[in-house]
Amino acid sequence: MQRKLISFDWAIKRILRSKANFEILEGFLSELLFEDITILEILESESNKELQDDKFNRLDIKVINQKEEIVLIEIQYDREMDYMQRILYASSKAIVEHMKESLSYSEVTKIISISILYFDFGSGDDYIYKGTTNLIGLHNKSLLQLNEKQKELYKVDNVEDIYPEFYLIKIKNFDDNSKDTLDEWINFLKNEEIPENPKAKGLLKAKETLDYLKMDDKERAEYESYQKSLHDQASAYESTYVIGKIEGKKENTLEIAKKLLIAKVNIETIKLTTGLTDIELANLANRKG
Repeated sequence: MQRKLISFDWAIKRILRSKANFEILEGFLSELLFEDITILEILESESNKELQDDKFNRLDIKVINQKEEIVLIEIQYDREMDYMQRILYASSKAIVEHMKESLSYSEVTKIISISILYFDFGSGDDYIYKGTTNLIGLHNKSLLQLNEKQKELYKVDNVEDIYPEFYLIKIKNFDDNSKDTLDEWINFLKNEEIPENPKAKGLLKAKETLDYLKMDDKERAEYESYQKSLHDQASAYESTYVIGKIEGKKENTLEIAKKLLIAKVNIETIKLTTGLTDIELANLANRKG
């Protein structure tokens, strides 16, 4: 049997902030970004602090890497229709927070936003999406390039290297089949499992550090309470979502029936079309009147 491991979201909240454990987070970032990442420090913010009223279903960590880029990592369980705008706001806010008044715009910090999503988001069937910004000609479709002086000024080679990058990891879309080292990480994020001899950077250290059995009784109780809260929230959402769909369908049916009544369609035809009862149609007719 696989030994039970502490989930990544709990680890970020309690364990991975320690410099002794940076190797784990560095491994995940290195596999995702396809380059070796070294974390210089954890940048504290209100969302990083452990507050009494901190939401369990919303975790953020902000780190700075060896290139002085800011990496934002958010683990999200709650379904949010405006999540796209939220990550845009968070990245913009991070830029402003770390821009000193005396600096020129060439010193704007590069932001890398990583969202680990445990809910259905969008309609894409992949499990990792990356977004960057490029400028393309409207007429000849050519890609705008930096000139040599700009490359020297910005210390990058491409326009997309200046602007924020966004990574969306749709955990539910992963099919549990690890095809490469990055997939080993995604499998851990989804199933809290690590193979016996992981090849992905940081996972061996994670396996040793994030061992559920190494927790003391107090930590284990807190962890179990946290896991239960996530399940309860998920159940509450599903119940609300199903009820909302039923109520929405009912309202739509009533609206159709109302229009048919106004058009003086035969009552039997309306009943057959909508499935409404005589009493429901009579009440609707009275309200219409």
